[in-house]
Amino acid sequence: MSGYRRAGDLPQVIPVFPLDGALLLPGGELPLRIFEPRYLNMVDDAMAGDRMIGMIQTAGGERARPNLAGVGCAGRITSFNETSDGTYLITLTGVCRFGVGDELPVRTPYRQVRATFERYAEDLGDEDVEAEAFDRKRFAKALKTYLNRRELDIDWETAETAPLESLVTSLAMGLPFEPVEKQALLEAPSLAARCEALTALLEIDSMDDGGDEPHSLQ
Repeated sequence: MSGYRRAGDLPQVIPVFPLDGALLLPGGELPLRIFEPRYLNMVDDAMAGDRMIGMIQTAGGERARPNLAGVGCAGRITSFNETSDGTYLITLTGVCRFGVGDELPVRTPYRQVRATFERYAEDLGDEDVEAEAFDRKRFAKALKTYLNRRELDIDWETAETAPLESLVTSLAMGLPFEPVEKQALLEAPSLAARCEALTALLEIDSMDDGGDEPHSLQ
C-alpha cells in the first residue's frame, strides 16, 4: 500500500494539517481541496519530499493556533491536481497513525511535529478480523437506521461484498459523526475495537428509532 513496512521507516518529523471533522484512517483515501497559502506551501514541500502529511484534529486552545489532538494519522499524497485558480486537489492515502510529540519551532507557515509511530506499527501490516467475531446483522440494522434517519444511502451490494476493514474504514471516514466521535474511531486500538465502536455510535444515534428490517451484509 505505502511502501513502508516498519515504524522506523517513517519520517520522524511531519507537517500537520489540523482539520476538525476530517478523519483519515490507515488504508483510507481522503480527498482534500487546498487553497490556503500556508497549506499550499505545505503540499509543495511534501511533494518535493516524501509526500507525507499528518491529518489531525484540534483540542481547544486559541482559535488562531489551537492545541493539537494527541493522535493523528499520516497519509501519503497519492493524487495531485492543480486547478486554473491555483487550488490543489489532492488525495491522501492513510499510512499509519501517530502520537504527537514535540511541536517544532519552525519558520514554515504550517505546523510540524515529531511523530511517534511505534505504538501503531500494526497499521503497516495486514490485520484480519474473523467474520464470526463481528456481528454483521447487528451492525447492518444500526447502519440502516442511521442512514434512513439522515436520508442517506450507500451501495449495499458493494457493502455486502467489501472486506470488513475497507467497509469499516470507509464508513468511519465518510459518515457525519462529531469530531470527538471521529477521534474515538481513530484511537480505537484495533480494527475489532473500531468495528465495535462504529456499531455503538450507530446504535446510540438510533436508540429512539426502531428502523426497518436490516440488510444481511453476509
